[in-house]
Amino acid sequence: MTKPRPPRVWLFDLDDTLHDASTAAMPRLHVSFGDYIQQHLQLSKEQSDALRRRYWLRYGATLLGLVKHHGVDAAHFLHHTHLLPGLEETVRGHAHDFAALRRLRGPKYILTNAPRAYAERVLGALGIGRSFDGLISIEDMRMFGHLRPKPDARMLRMLLARLRVPAARCVLVEDTLQHQKAARRVGMTTVWMQRWSRAAAGPASRRFSMQPAYVDIRARHLAVLRQRLR
Repeated sequence: MTKPRPPRVWLFDLDDTLHDASTAAMPRLHVSFGDYIQQHLQLSKEQSDALRRRYWLRYGATLLGLVKHHGVDAAHFLHHTHLLPGLEETVRGHAHDFAALRRLRGPKYILTNAPRAYAERVLGALGIGRSFDGLISIEDMRMFGHLRPKPDARMLRMLLARLRVPAARCVLVEDTLQHQKAARRVGMTTVWMQRWSRAAAGPASRRFSMQPAYVDIRARHLAVLRQRLR
C-alpha cells in the first residue's frame, strides 16, 4: 500500500492576497509612509515619494532603505505608519475565498511584510484569524539582528528550517511577483493571486495575462488551490 502524501504547508501573503488592500489600506499607507519620511528626513513631498518608491524597487520594502541609509528605527516606523484609525471599517475580502481557505488541507500561515499589530487587525476584521496556524510578520523576519523581509531568499530558507518542511512541500500564495521569484528560487511552489491587484489595475492592464517561468499557477480565487494542488 502506498503511503499517503503528507499535506502541503501553505504560506499566504495578506495585503491584496486575502483582502482588497489596494483600495483600502494601501493608499493610506502610502500617505503615512510619505508623511513619516517628510517629517523625519526633512524632505518635500515630491522627494519623499521618489525616495519611498526607489527603496521599494531596490530592496522590496521601503523600510529597508530607510534603515540602511538613514538610520530609521524600524519599530518606530512600523508603529507610526500603520496606526490607520478606522482601518477595520474599510477592510474587505471575499467570502468564497475564505470558504476555500477553510477547506484547504495542511498547515496554513500568514507571511506578511506588514507589522504584527496591523496584520492582527486585518485578520480580525476579516474574521479569518482562526483559519491559520500562525502569523509570521516582518518583526519575525530577522537574521543576525537585521530585518530580512520578503523577497529575501535567506529568510525563506530559514523559515523552511523553522517549520521543518522541505521547500517542495511548501506553497507561497502571493500577489507580488518579486516575492514569487524568490520563493521559486528556493524550491517552493508559487501561486500568483490576482483577484484584488487585477481589479485595481483595471481591464486595460495586460500584465496579468502573462505567466513568468517562476509562477506555477495564476489564480483569481482561492478555490483553485484545491483544484490544482492536491
